[in-house]
Amino acid sequence: MEEVLHYINGQRVRGASQRMSDIYNPALGQVIRQVPLGDKADLEAAVASAKAAFPAWSNMPVARRARHMFKLLDLLQENVDAFARIVSEEHGKVLDDAAGEIARGSEVVEFCCSMPQMIEGRYDSQIATGMDQFSLRKPLGVVAGITPFNFPIMIPLWMFPMAATCGNTFILKPSERDPSASLLLADLIKEAGIPDGVFNVLHGDKEAVDGLLTHPDVKAISFVGSTPIAQYVSSTGWANGKRVQALGGAKNHMIIMPDANMEQAADALLASAYGAAGERCMAISVAVPVGEETADKLIEAMVPRIEGLKIGPGTGEGVEMGPLVNQPAFDRVSGYIAKGVEEGAKLVLDGRGFQAPQGYEGGYFLGGSLFDNVTPDMSIYKDEIFGPVLSVVRADDYEQARDLATNHLYGNGVALFTQNGALARDFAENVEVGMLGINVPIPVPTAWHSFGGWKASIFGDLPMFGKDGLLFWTRQKNVMARYPNAQTAMGQFNFKRSSDI
Repeated sequence: MEEVLHYINGQRVRGASQRMSDIYNPALGQVIRQVPLGDKADLEAAVASAKAAFPAWSNMPVARRARHMFKLLDLLQENVDAFARIVSEEHGKVLDDAAGEIARGSEVVEFCCSMPQMIEGRYDSQIATGMDQFSLRKPLGVVAGITPFNFPIMIPLWMFPMAATCGNTFILKPSERDPSASLLLADLIKEAGIPDGVFNVLHGDKEAVDGLLTHPDVKAISFVGSTPIAQYVSSTGWANGKRVQALGGAKNHMIIMPDANMEQAADALLASAYGAAGERCMAISVAVPVGEETADKLIEAMVPRIEGLKIGPGTGEGVEMGPLVNQPAFDRVSGYIAKGVEEGAKLVLDGRGFQAPQGYEGGYFLGGSLFDNVTPDMSIYKDEIFGPVLSVVRADDYEQARDLATNHLYGNGVALFTQNGALARDFAENVEVGMLGINVPIPVPTAWHSFGGWKASIFGDLPMFGKDGLLFWTRQKNVMARYPNAQTAMGQFNFKRSSDI
């Protein structure tokens, strides 16, 4: 069976570990590849490769590092279809959605092309008599990214280009569920002329993660995943003296006001709740219509849309939603649907009865589920389900709706659909969530801003990419300098005055 290998020092290598993990095609429910789970020897090889490459790479002029990103940007665009098919095959998402990963990841690569301007320091002359001061941004050294299964190419592109253009060398630990995209990325990085060792791929599970978190030569960790693991990564990384940014889970709300365009809101809600089978941290999983009439209209608009979703393999023509990533994910989401019924929510649509297309009966398919009359004490409201399940929580007024989002454990994303500018302004000012959309269902910031929520959705002071990303991947060095005055200097070196020549 085909094996997905590590990528260390510019080469695909089998590694020392004998432990293997199966990679499934989730549309078929069948094993299609295997990936080795790296051990200590594999970790040491990856770290050694990155450490050896760091001196030359970090001393390369930043403009030259940026030129490599220009080339990588072109190569990514040329290989969109190849990436999309790999991602769809191992994750299950539809081809258009998989191609969208490249678009959003490429924005960060493009942003990194302007690094020579962004990474500039500061110079202040004559801060005291004969004394100047200047500051520099310096790379950290060997750094690592631990990325999730739901965006196997976009999230690495949110990490590596920023880290590398700042002068660091990088080890990627991708999800073992869908690791193949990382090797295509490695091939393109090499084709872009980036030296061997600057980018390495170490496959693995908790053993590899713990190795990165505790290795003395790894200076920083960037992580995206669930909140419990984000907490573990941050606490373990900090305890071992590392800089850490760890992005966790989410429970994103969409508030629908009575004056909202209901057709627009319903279309947006369908895409944001059920796109990628709900397996994304920016998915809207809670709809909060304000007023009974608004709630009834929303349910009426959503039911035919959800029932009309075309569900099937991600490579199928016109398919809008693919399978969940694996059997444990299928079982988890199914369990939450059962829990919602048990807790007293009204199950309007039950996705557990979905019949998979012929030939894909073994796939991990669920239809879209819709709950009404959900209350804040229910598990389906409090927990991140990470599947195609939408909960409707009815609110009496705007303040109650806003407070639902503000008071939730998570603070990743929230949207408001309204035509009222005063409400929109209050929403932007006062809701306590990190990323907000006003008539925008999935408020993912562009690359020149930064991505990251609040509260239990992030651990660490700095979010991803943008100027905050530059600060995360570098540290400041301050230099204060005093030199002899001109008369003393000329006398010391016997300089002649121009009048004496």
